[in-house]
Amino acid sequence: MLIEIHMLQNHSPSNLNRDDTGSPKECVFGGVRRARISSQCLKRSIRRSDIFQSAMAGHLAHRTRRLPQLVRERLLASGIAEDLADIAAKKASGFGNKEGKEQAEAKTAQTMFLTEADVAAVTEVLRAAALEARTAAKFAKVPAKDLQAKAQEQGFRPITVDIALFGRMITSEAFRNVEAAAQVAHSISTHKVDHEFDYFTAVDDLKTPVEAEEEGDAGADMLGDVEFNSACYYKYFSIDVDGLVDNLTGRGAGRKDIPESEQAEARSLAASTVDAFLRAAATVTPTGKQNTFAAHQLPAAVLVEARPACTPVSYANAFVEPARPGRDGDLVSASFHSFAKHVEALTTGFNLEATARLLLAPEHDLSIAGVERVADLKQLCEKLREVMASG
Repeated sequence: MLIEIHMLQNHSPSNLNRDDTGSPKECVFGGVRRARISSQCLKRSIRRSDIFQSAMAGHLAHRTRRLPQLVRERLLASGIAEDLADIAAKKASGFGNKEGKEQAEAKTAQTMFLTEADVAAVTEVLRAAALEARTAAKFAKVPAKDLQAKAQEQGFRPITVDIALFGRMITSEAFRNVEAAAQVAHSISTHKVDHEFDYFTAVDDLKTPVEAEEEGDAGADMLGDVEFNSACYYKYFSIDVDGLVDNLTGRGAGRKDIPESEQAEARSLAASTVDAFLRAAATVTPTGKQNTFAAHQLPAAVLVEARPACTPVSYANAFVEPARPGRDGDLVSASFHSFAKHVEALTTGFNLEATARLLLAPEHDLSIAGVERVADLKQLCEKLREVMASG
């Protein structure tokens, strides 16, 4: 089963996702410049949100370079001597690259998505190596690359829902790569966008009018500007539910003969994951420049489709011709009109199958042929859970 989530979300002036120069990210689509929010930004905002973290507590990993520090702390807690724990941390710094090259500082070369089971496995390998070596001098000569292989030999380790969703690629052989079950598109504005600039000053609160006049200014001690835009975004997410379950059980890694009880547990966890993902995606906004703009607007429309086959379909081409306010209403209404027309055309023209098609649009009297409207986000999540349970 494939779950697809489509959103139209209009934001007031903001700079939600910046490029290397501090400007709002953008792209050219349909021959005109659009505002853009990167998929990486959206995934992190969902994954690190209070909603997702709370709902998935106990089933989450950490993206970090601090594996050596984690290993050192655990070895010390287990009674390993400090000099051996320090060397173990040095060895662990080599677990972030294929060659096992140890790093100058107590961090891995790359940022890695690590589960509790991963950290425990590495810690156990290094603990055993330290005890076998007995002395710091002998332990220091053990290649980190050889220790990586031993970590891999410990066999299958369950992964967490965030890794199962968003995938993992690590060059170290101590950890297995995971194909992401979720795909997240770069969000683009449904219309043409021109960036604007906010000119601002910082004023010395203690400077008197007399001092300002003597210095020949109005009291401003600093000048600056920040670039921003206002855009209605189309967001698209898809989750391969079967792929998510396979990642959780290990079938995706080649594991066989998985007990039915374990598969049922994975399916239940996958349903909870999709539920948390949907609620977070609908209610969480990227944090970029929010202290400056506070652009916390919720989506105008959320369309969820459950497909029996894994045939993802993005409706971004609904906006090849940029939406414009006019006879179809304001910008949001005009965007939805183009969106609904495109969805109906593709669904009919390509005979797109769906076991359920649900629309949440609280503020607008909007509809799409063949799509069931729901009253609120809670009902949307409940109906989706029912569909997943029956599928």
